[in-house]
Amino acid sequence: MSERNDAADRRVDDAVALIGSALDAAGIEYTRPEGPHFVLTLPGEKKLKTTCLLTAGMHGVRVEAFVCRHPDEDREAVYRWLLRRNRHLFGVHYTIDKIGDIYLVGRISMDALGDRELDRVLGQVLEAADGDFNTILEIGFHTSIRREWRWRTVRGESRRNLGAFEHLITDEDRSAAERGEIGLPGDPPRSVVESAGAPAGGEDAGPATGSSGDLG
Repeated sequence: MSERNDAADRRVDDAVALIGSALDAAGIEYTRPEGPHFVLTLPGEKKLKTTCLLTAGMHGVRVEAFVCRHPDEDREAVYRWLLRRNRHLFGVHYTIDKIGDIYLVGRISMDALGDRELDRVLGQVLEAADGDFNTILEIGFHTSIRREWRWRTVRGESRRNLGAFEHLITDEDRSAAERGEIGLPGDPPRSVVESAGAPAGGEDAGPATGSSGDLG
């Protein structure tokens, strides 16, 4: 039993060494919480940053990235879109946790683990999280976006972060803003783009180590 445990520990140590070497070679910054974990932040354009957790195990590496908190509305439509999107992803797939927050998860086998494969999978994580973010917001947060647009317009505040969603704004929204009315039910407006892209624990929380049991 001791020899088997020692062999398993060596495989994990080998995976940790391979991950560290690959990230260093790619110039990707990361932190190392306790255990065989790597936390890295991938910069984007639509979603400004995506926090990704890599966890080394005996049989390979688990990849987990937070994409978006649970939708405000039309959840079934969001999840249906994500399922269709899964058909076109490499190495990772969309899933949700027990409260409906959206993640990308995947695995890299020990046989495949190396600079090239890790780069391909992380590239897919970034492409999906950044490229799909606005679509997820359009489907699952459209009322919040319209409410924030009215609120910012009435108060004379910048709408720059809502520029990608102008097509969601209706004539009713524009008329209401001209009258100084927000006029949509719900909580006080917040920055939808920022709040939807941040985990419940805050922007720096990201995927929690040990949380993978809640994910597919």
